Amino acid sequence: MSKKDKKPLPVFKTDEEAERFVEEADLTDYDLSGGHTVRFEFSKKTAQLNMRLPEDQLTALKKAAKQQGIPYTRLVRKFIDQGMQMLRPSS
Repeated sequence: MSKKDKKPLPVFKTDEEAERFVEEADLTDYDLSGGHTVRFEFSKKTAQLNMRLPEDQLTALKKAAKQQGIPYTRLVRKFIDQGMQMLRPSS
């Protein structure tokens, strides 16, 4: 089945509707090309970081976060996590 022959994914109002759909539907019939990777954050946020940034840098950060559909603080955590991974010694 070509991409244009596939059905668009329906929009769900609740998690229960989505779960039922995934359990019952044959997902090969649907166009899943619009999907993207999502990273879930499970750790509790108990520590706080306060810092000053140039106004234009904060504005750019908020704009980038909005384009990704996430809060700008989550984008900051993502950048910190990526930087910390670069510091870890490779095995």
